[in-house]
Amino acid sequence: MMAKKYSNKINKIRSFALALIFVGFIIMYAGIFFRGNPIVMLIFIILGMLSLVFSMVVYFWIGLLSTRAVVVNCPNCDKPTKILGRVDMCMHCREPLTLDPELEGKEFDEDYNKKSRQTKQT
Repeated sequence: MMAKKYSNKINKIRSFALALIFVGFIIMYAGIFFRGNPIVMLIFIILGMLSLVFSMVVYFWIGLLSTRAVVVNCPNCDKPTKILGRVDMCMHCREPLTLDPELEGKEFDEDYNKKSRQTKQT
């Protein structure tokens, strides 16, 4: 069984927004195949534009989150990285990071960021 691949939360959300841009363009280009039917072509173009607009909203939202993220220097690569939540990964070297002293030394698990997991531990 392959190990789960973790990455920084900010980078995950940015990658999702970038994927939305490409999906939007692909949907709009698919509309070209329906040039004979303008209504269907218009529907594809509108769906593609909605994907692009949603991508812009996601980028704006992650930008706001990024301004509130805690910036720390990674102990492994000594580069500044942003942490969202109780646990996160370094943006550069994927070192597990936490600001919670209770989690230091424990194996990395993204479930530590979930509210249900926090209430069970206390």
